Amino acid sequence: MTLQQELTPTSPAKLVVEEVSKTFRTGRRVVHALDRISFQVGEGEFVCLVGPSGCGKSTMLNIIAGLERPDSGRIMAVRAPVAGPGRDRMVMFQEHALFPWLDVMDNLMFGLKLKPGLKDSERREVAMYYLKLVGLERFKNANIHELSGGMKQRIALARALAPNPKVLLMDEPFA
Repeated sequence: MTLQQELTPTSPAKLVVEEVSKTFRTGRRVVHALDRISFQVGEGEFVCLVGPSGCGKSTMLNIIAGLERPDSGRIMAVRAPVAGPGRDRMVMFQEHALFPWLDVMDNLMFGLKLKPGLKDSERREVAMYYLKLVGLERFKNANIHELSGGMKQRIALARALAPNPKVLLMDEPFA
């Protein structure tokens, strides 16, 4: 096998970012958060966006998630254009973003209720699998305010993984 063959991806990229730019205008100030950014992420790849505070990392993740629109450029996720949020892309935010009025199990079930083709019993089984994965199955009935900060982040991770997204976006989740 040649080096070129070895470096050539064998399957299409899961995520394609092409020439993405984003500018914010606030009062008299203009901030160019992203300027013609391009990259690809293949199947099974783990990619980190690294840079100083305010350089546009969270903006890029929000655009990939479909929570914001770029001023120019395009995003393709799992070979489809990103036009808004989708089940194929889940986000784990800097803050845990759990619903305080729901207990642990209901927080996990929230995203699973949006996944078609699952019975309630299957949703519970999936939720329990991910609770066990993060070592918190005994807290399934706990209220969110009863958990430590680390436990909340682990619940948020389980919630993001439970729907089995094709792309998992993590914005400094363990900061």
